[in-house]
Amino acid sequence: MQGGGNILTSLLPLIVLFGIFYFLVIRPQQKQAKAHKEMLASLKKGDKIITNGGLICEVVKPEEDFIKVKLNDDTVVKIGREFVAKKVE
Repeated sequence: MQGGGNILTSLLPLIVLFGIFYFLVIRPQQKQAKAHKEMLASLKKGDKIITNGGLICEVVKPEEDFIKVKLNDDTVVKIGREFVAKKVE
């Protein structure tokens, strides 16, 4: 009987450490990834975005895998959805 209680007391700090790690690291990261995915799905024509490279551009046409964006009045380029960092409000 004493051995079973000893195992529980030795595993308790490990379980507590995993719980803290989950709530401080894993869960916020999952929330952020979900919010970014929703933002990518909601992009529409006229939205201003910032790419991972730091370019600020305007969405011309969102497509399935790519997004056509306007850099200036003359230049329209196609970028992958995974390179959109955030939406400018």
